[in-house]
Parts: sequence; C-alpha cells; structure tokens
Amino acid sequence: MIEPVYSAAENRYDTMTYRRSGRSGIKIPVLALGLWHNFGSHKPFQDVKAMAHYAFDKGICHFDLANNYGPEYGTAEENFGRLMDRSFRPYRDELLISTKAGWDMWPGPYGNWGSRKYLMASLEQSLRRMKLDYVDVFYSHRFDPQTPLEETMQALVDIVRQGKALYVGLSRYPYEAAQKAYQYLASHDVPCLLYQDRYNIIDRAPECSGLIDQAQENGTGFISFSPLQQGLLTGRYLNGIPADSRMARGTSLKKDALTPAMLGAIKRLNELAAQRGQSLAQMALSWLIQDTRVTSVIIGASSVGQIEDDLKALDNAAFAHEELQAIETVSSPIQLKRL
Repeated sequence: MIEPVYSAAENRYDTMTYRRSGRSGIKIPVLALGLWHNFGSHKPFQDVKAMAHYAFDKGICHFDLANNYGPEYGTAEENFGRLMDRSFRPYRDELLISTKAGWDMWPGPYGNWGSRKYLMASLEQSLRRMKLDYVDVFYSHRFDPQTPLEETMQALVDIVRQGKALYVGLSRYPYEAAQKAYQYLASHDVPCLLYQDRYNIIDRAPECSGLIDQAQENGTGFISFSPLQQGLLTGRYLNGIPADSRMARGTSLKKDALTPAMLGAIKRLNELAAQRGQSLAQMALSWLIQDTRVTSVIIGASSVGQIEDDLKALDNAAFAHEELQAIETVSSPIQLKRL
C-alpha cells in the first residue's frame, strides 16, 4: 500500500498562541511537543507520525528533542529523521527543532557532560539521525561543574558560527552558572534564546530560585518541561496507582511521591479544575500559560487524544485572582522547591 503524501492543515496557525522568546525575533507556540518518552524505538512509527502530524496541524511547530531521548538512546531523533524524509521536509522552514547534549549518551569519557568534544560530536550525530543540516536551537542540557564554563559556552558560540544551530539554549543550569553563561554568550554575540527547566504547579524551583526572572532580565525566554509533574497533575492517580502507569513501573515517577498530603492536594486541585470546566491536566497547563514570563510549555504525549486534550487548555487560560489564590493555598504545602 502506497503511503499518502502528508499535506499540513491550511488553518494550522489559526488557533495557536505564539510568544516572543525574550528579546529575540523568534515567536514560539505556547505549547511545544516534547519527544522524550513516547517517540522512540518502543513506539510504532505510525503512532509517532500520527502525533507529530496532529500537533503540526494544530500550530505546534516546535519539536523538542535531545540526543538520548528514546528510550533507546537516539531513537527519538531517528524517528524524527524519518518524519523529515516522509512528511516534514517541505515544511522545514516552518519548524523550530531543538536538541540537546549534556547527559549520558555513549561509553567513555567523551559521551557525557559539557566538554567541547562531546557537544560538537553529539550535535553531528544528532543532525545525521534527524536528517538535518542544522537545528534551530541547541541546548547545553546541564551544567558541568568540572568543565570550564567558557569551554562549554564557546562550543555553543562556535556551533552557531558554523551554521549547525541558529540559536542556543541552557537547561537546568543553577543560578550563578546561568548568569555567567548569559554574559559569556551575549558578549560573543550569540545571546541565549531559551532557558529550559521543570516548572509546574507543584515544582516551583525556577520561581523560588529566581531563574525565571533571571532569564527575563537577560532577554532569554523561559520554557517549561514536565508541566504535569510526570502525570501527578492529571486524573490518573486520583483513585490509586494504575497497573500500567509510570508510578507502578517505578521508572521516572516513584510511589513515594504520592503521599497522603500530595493525594489530598491533587484531589482538591481537581475540584478547582472542575469548577473551571477543565480537567486537572488542562488547568495545570493553563496555569503555566497565564504567566507571561513563561514563553512556552513542552507537553509530552502517548496518543493523539492526549494532545487534543492538552490543546483545550488554550480555550480557558485566564484565571481570576481568587482562582490563583485558591490554587496557591492548595499547592503551597506540597511544593517541591529543589533549593
């Protein structure tokens, strides 16, 4: 059977909201699609394709990857390369594609952290896997305390000057290191486009540490990942731990996260969401979107239906002052500040 040629929806930009990233010229959809968990080798490519096509048809033109996304390292990028060859090549200039390096990728001393050798080699591999000449954003995925910051930042500068990335970003950098990185990049005419960190109703670390305000002060956009705290901010755990859940498998979400206090707060947040005519997940996304300091929110998905549900957060992204106060009252005792 001959596969039909993909043709993107003509109205794909009609309902999505776009925000300028810091002081750059780039606008980014307030919802981006992250390819961390469900776009690698364990997922049928037909499902990967269906989710990516649906997202783009709804104006999600930012796809966020990393070298070791999979779960088999590199396979999310490989699948994205298949998408480029089969679907997205005619739309390359409409896409904002990001990838990262900084965590474990291959054996030996040169496949991890933040050395120039690792970052350069990793990006070359990522470009081959994704069938791209360049990425739009390349991140240093984490701060390396044993490599001079200047080495890591100069690698990012040179990557841009070589035309292998248009912009650079930082992920999960501590405050002082981030400030030095912002200053180094700006002084070399390669300002940081995006700072990425986990941020949601429960995990407020970037807010408490000043990282969100710091990004804004440096003309850098802030992009949140894990907006649903690995599924805690959904209805999935309101009545126990499903057998097929991440928590049951004990992978990225541990059972000890669901304390009695956490469960009680989630149930109360779910009630507040219902009063707004939303699911808990939709309210959690709307809560992030209503904060104009947040440029974009990276959503994950295991199905087209999840993306469809998440997009409904855009329909009700405004909050009354009393609603924000109620959310704060419920969530404050369980916030994970990571300070």
